[in-house]
Order: sequence, then structure tokens, then C-alpha cells
Amino acid sequence: MLRNVLLALMCVFFVVAPRAGFALEVDVSGGRINPLPIAITPFLTGEGAEEAGATLNEVIANNLNRSGYFTTLPQESFIEQISDFNQEPRFADWRQVQAKALVTGQVYVEGGKLRVEFKLFDVNSQQQIAAQQFTTSAKNMRRIGHLTSDAIYKALTGIDGYFDTRVVFVDESGPKDRRIKKLAIMDQDGFNVRALTDGREIVVTPRFSPNSQEITFMAIGEGTPRVYLYNIETQQREIVGEFANMSFAPRYSPDGQRVIMSLLTADGRNSNIYEMDLRSRELRQLTNTPAINTGPSYSPDGGQITFESDRGGAQQIYVMNADGSGQNRISFGNGRYSTPVWSPDGKYIAFTKQASGRFSIGVMQPDGSGERILTEGFHNEGPTWAPNGRVLMFFRDSQGENGGPQLFSVDITGYNEQQVPTPGFSSDPAWSPRLN
Repeated sequence: MLRNVLLALMCVFFVVAPRAGFALEVDVSGGRINPLPIAITPFLTGEGAEEAGATLNEVIANNLNRSGYFTTLPQESFIEQISDFNQEPRFADWRQVQAKALVTGQVYVEGGKLRVEFKLFDVNSQQQIAAQQFTTSAKNMRRIGHLTSDAIYKALTGIDGYFDTRVVFVDESGPKDRRIKKLAIMDQDGFNVRALTDGREIVVTPRFSPNSQEITFMAIGEGTPRVYLYNIETQQREIVGEFANMSFAPRYSPDGQRVIMSLLTADGRNSNIYEMDLRSRELRQLTNTPAINTGPSYSPDGGQITFESDRGGAQQIYVMNADGSGQNRISFGNGRYSTPVWSPDGKYIAFTKQASGRFSIGVMQPDGSGERILTEGFHNEGPTWAPNGRVLMFFRDSQGENGGPQLFSVDITGYNEQQVPTPGFSSDPAWSPRLN
């Protein structure tokens, strides 16, 4: 398995000096970020490592730029050309090109493997604040770039990175009225895309397990739509359970031992939320109202669940205890609220809001206070959190006969919205936890 092989080959040392005063200042309420100028020098390469060095530079620069927290300086502006990895940089030269942080690195072949090293410096204080090294095979270079990006991001912001992650999504192709929908997975930057299903059935609402090795999703084939578990490494899947009526909107519990989902009532008019223990396959009903109750999502500690319900006449967001008690409505703005999902740090619940013909992606605190709209458009839907709780991914559908959904990301400040590259139309993204 790629993840285990990489970790087995990886030899790491990591030093981060206390740099609290250096961390980026982010104004969440104002939606502003002042990107930090950072210089990433070309990685020095030994014979046979030239392509790996270029890949590392590309991946790191792309990750940091896309985060919105950094601006990578053009290499043609560099005064000093690093030629010795072990020699201290001429910091005056880097201050002159306005760099606040500096990354140097080298890649060379050792014992048939590639050895990668990098150092991160605070230019103003002339101090090294992080260093790391890896030994691995050439096929893992992009992942080494993501791990390096995570280390730089954490050292300079004080926030865990999110680059060494994957995204599962629904890959869509074909005419708008006859879309083929395949389950697909890719790295968070859009690389290494591969299909997980063959398109003979419609797949929706994929969700990662806490260990990133399994996915739960709903598939609509010739028979009754069912919720499945899919192992990414073995490519094996199993039915969560045989239910008399349709099951949908599945999601794992934080400990990975349970799946929460909605089941239609016998008359097909309403749905309620149920929790299944994956070990005993015991099913427990959590809601029991004559309404559509769906879209459940656990809090990070597993103690509460947020969900959507139209029991009050229109879709709104509710929160309840994990045993189904204490069901309280928390959304009270104008419009309809749906697809609630709890942030990994427990601070926010993201949602889709429909009002005045517009679809918005927003966040609110778990008690319903502090509602903020991050982005809006013709049809935005399905927010999913990066594992550090700083970025949301969602999909946006476009109008017209040739239109279709695409993935986008936005910072929690509402800043730095951008399209996420995918091979074609794509919807229903779900972000994995960190792989390392």
C-alpha cells in the first residue's frame, strides 16, 4: 500500500523553533489575508535526480501559492544563487528581494533511492526554523512535495497543513440529461486522478473514513439505491445493510466504527436519521418526525450531530446529541439551509443556503451564531472541510446546455476562491484527513 510503503521508507528529522511572533496574522471576520513573500530556491540535484528536483519545486510553489497565505517570489529575481546546501544563505540578498522566508533544498541518489532535504529560514532573524529529510523512491516525489509544503505551512502559520491529502468526488461525463457518474479520487491539487467505479451505476455523496482508507457512498443502479463501504487499497466494497427502503447521505463517525445515514419511511414521504454500528450491524433510529431529516454530520468528538430537516416547513439546520436527544434548530436566516458539515476543529458548521435564487456556501458556530457567507453563485453546494479547518471545497454548477459542475475551494475568511482542477465535470467532493 502506497501510504505504508512511503512511511516505511521515510527517515525524518524535523526541527521547528518557537516562532509565535512570525506566524501569519489572518483576519477571519474581515476576510483578508496578507500573503507572506517566500523564496523557494531551485533544489540542488545530484546525477539522476534532476526531474525529482524540478517536481519538488513545482509542487511546493503550487501548494503555497494556492493556499493564499503565501506569494512565491520569481526565481529570476533572486540575487544569490544557492550552490551549497550546507552553506548559510546571504540573508541581505534575500531581504533585498523582499523575501520574508527562504526555502533551500537538495535531492540526490543514495543507495538506489532518492534522498530529499530542505531547510526553512526566517530571513529577518537569519534563523533556521525548520528542516526535514526523506528517503524514498522517485514515484513518491509529489507526495514528498506535499509533506514538505505541510511542514513549511505549519512552521510559518502555526496551523497544520492540508496538502498531503486526497479528495474523493463524483466524476461526471456525457450529455447533461444522461450523465455518467463515476466515483473518483485524486490528490488535493488535482493530480493522480483515478476512477474507483466504472460508471454503470450513479454514485453520489462519497465520504472518507477517519483513516482515509475507506469511503462510504450511495449507489443508484437497477435495483434499490444502497449505501456501500469501499476500501481504496483493496478495491473491495460491501453493502452497509439491506433496508426495506432507500438509504442515502451516509457519513462515518469520528472513530470509524459507525455510519450515520437517512432511511426513507415506508410510504416514501419522509426520512429519518439512523446510526449503524459497523461491527454488530445494529441499527439505531435517532429522529422520528413526519419530515425529511437527512444530511447528518458528527461533531469531531462524536458527541453531537448536525443535520437538516424541513419539520418547520422549510429546510433548516438542527443539532442533536449523538443519542438523538436534545434536537434544536440553529439556523434562522432568510432562505433554506442544507448539507451541514461540522469542521474538524469543532468551531463551525458549514452549510449550503438557498435564497432569492442564489446558492451560498457559509459557516456558523454550532449554536447558530456568527453566520457568515463565504461565496455565492448560481448553484453552489456540498461543502467539505480541509482537515485543518481553514479551507472549504464545494461544487458549483453552471447554466446552459453545455454547463456542468466544477470543484472550487475558498478560505474560511471568504478570501482566495479558486477552481480546483479536474479532468471534466465534477461534484460531491469529500476531503480526506491528512495521510501522514
